[in-house]
Amino acid sequence: MIVRSLELEGFRNYDRFTAEFAPGVNVIYGENAQGKTNLLEAVGYLSGARSHRARADRELIGFSRQEAAVRASIESRDREFNVEARLFRGRRRALTANGVRLKTAAGLSEILHTVLFCPEDLMLIRAGSAERRRFLDNSLCQLRPRYAAALAEYHRLQEHKLRILRDWEEKPGLLDLLPDFNDRMARCGAILIHYRAHFIRKLARSAAAIHADFSGGREEMSLSYQTVSTVADPLIPTKDIYPLLLEHQESHRRAELEARSCLSGPHKDDLVVDIDGRSAKQFASQGQTRTAALSLKLAERELHQEDLGEWPVLLLDDVLSELDRRRQEFVLRRITGGQVFITCCEEDGMDALGEGRTFHIRGGALAD
Repeated sequence: MIVRSLELEGFRNYDRFTAEFAPGVNVIYGENAQGKTNLLEAVGYLSGARSHRARADRELIGFSRQEAAVRASIESRDREFNVEARLFRGRRRALTANGVRLKTAAGLSEILHTVLFCPEDLMLIRAGSAERRRFLDNSLCQLRPRYAAALAEYHRLQEHKLRILRDWEEKPGLLDLLPDFNDRMARCGAILIHYRAHFIRKLARSAAAIHADFSGGREEMSLSYQTVSTVADPLIPTKDIYPLLLEHQESHRRAELEARSCLSGPHKDDLVVDIDGRSAKQFASQGQTRTAALSLKLAERELHQEDLGEWPVLLLDDVLSELDRRRQEFVLRRITGGQVFITCCEEDGMDALGEGRTFHIRGGALAD
C-alpha cells in the first residue's frame, strides 16, 4: 500500500497543502507546532475515518473554516484509488473512492491500512486498560469491517444503557428497556470478544518473537486476553459467547443499578502483557516497558502484512527522538519494506532517511 500523493484543504493548520511521496521512507521535519503530526493524522484518517487524537470530525477542521477536505491517490491491491474525505461543521462527512460515495468508513479500510506509532504508545504497557483496548480496536477496525460495525453499535447501545442506569430511580419505567439493551449488547459484545481473542493469539506469537530478538533472547514476553469471567474460552464461536455475556450481565444487574454504570461487558477488557512471567504493567523497568511497546506495534504491522499480503503504511510520529540509539536502530532494521512516514525535528532523525524523500514543514506548508 502506497500513498502516492496527498492534498489537504482546511485540515487542522493546513490552509492548502499538496505533496507527492516516495514509495519508501518519507521524512517530515520541522520545528514543533508546525503541522508534522497533523500531516500523519490526515494520512491515518484515510484508513478508516478515525483520528488517534480527536473525538469528533469537527476538531479536524481549521478554526476559521466551515469544512475541510483530505484527498489522496493510493496504490492498493494492484489498483489505483483516488479517495476523498470531506468534513463539515454541523453535518455528516462525505467519503468517496474513485468518485463513488462510500456508505461507511469500512470502505476506506478496504483501500488503505496504516499503523501509527507515536510517543504516547511508549506508555502503552503502563497505561490503563482503555489504551490497550484502543490499540486493539484501531487495528481490528481496519482488518475486519464486521468488527468495526459491531464496535460502533456496541458504543451506541452502551451510551443508551448508561442513560437508563442514571435515570431509572426518577423514571422507574426505564427498567423495562434494560433486557432489550442487554441482549443487543451481548450480541455485539460476543463479536468483539471473538475477534479480539483471535487477534491477540496471533499478536502474541509475533510480539514474542520480536521481543526475543530485541532482548537477545534474555527475556520472554507473553500476551493474554482478559475478558468477562463467564467467558472461560474467548476463542469459541460468537453464538456460544453470547449466552455467557447475558449470564454475566444478569449477575451484575443489582451492582449496575446501584452504581448507575455499565459494569459488565467487553468495554472492560484488557490485553495483559507479561515479561518473564511477571506483569509488565507492575514490574517492568522503563527500558523493558519501551521494548514491550515497540514489540507490540511492530507485531501489529506484521499482522497487517500477513492478512493483506502487502505492507500497511507505517506512521512514526516523532518516536525516534524518544528512543535510545539501540532501540532506534532496532526499529529501523524492522521497518524495511513498505512505505514509511517519519516525523522529526530538524536536528534529529535525518539519518533515518535511506532512499526516499524529505519534506520541511513550516506553518502548515512546505518550506523551501
